Amino acid sequence: QVQLVESGGGSVQAGGSLRLSCAASVYTYSSYYMGWFRQAPGKEREGVAAIASDGSTTYADSVKDRFAISQDNAKNTLYLQMNSLKPEDTAMYYCAASGPPEPPPMTPIQALGVMPYNSWGQGTQVTVSS
Repeated sequence: QVQLVESGGGSVQAGGSLRLSCAASVYTYSSYYMGWFRQAPGKEREGVAAIASDGSTTYADSVKDRFAISQDNAKNTLYLQMNSLKPEDTAMYYCAASGPPEPPPMTPIQALGVMPYNSWGQGTQVTVSS
């Protein structure tokens, strides 16, 4: 398994932006499928965005056109750029990895589900005030 450490969370007003980072302990390119998840108090963990090694991405409808997932393979770092934040985006955000090896191409439902992922970070809190 790969060790994952998230950073970049914080408190922001509605309409603001944050960029989350996830540092991986190993080179993840071509061996892992990466994703961002979030969990609000009293709710189940939900997939936010995912990215394959070929750069293909998947987004939850609730964040499409506001969030962007990317990765810097040279730095073994995954990012989540979050714009136009809303109070309902408030949650603990987790980075996750599926692999090795990288799983076969997944449907959006599979990619945003927790089952394929076998490595998880500790999370970083994002709080959006109105």
